[in-house]
Amino acid sequence: MESQIIRPGHLTAHQTARQLGITLGGVRKLVQRGRLHRSGGSIGQPWYAVDDVTALVLERHAKRALIKSA
Repeated sequence: MESQIIRPGHLTAHQTARQLGITLGGVRKLVQRGRLHRSGGSIGQPWYAVDDVTALVLERHAKRALIKSA
């Protein structure tokens, strides 16, 4: 279950997964690979900074655009 109270400027793991179009397992992999860092919450309900998630979303869009133009 998602936490109802979250610090401004942060996303839950579920929200992060939705923004990136991946599963919660995908979010965990990004953390394991050092591509995304927890910025709060708890071990069971981590939070991620909106700026970090936005950077990953933009990176994914840029890669897709590059592939389409090739």
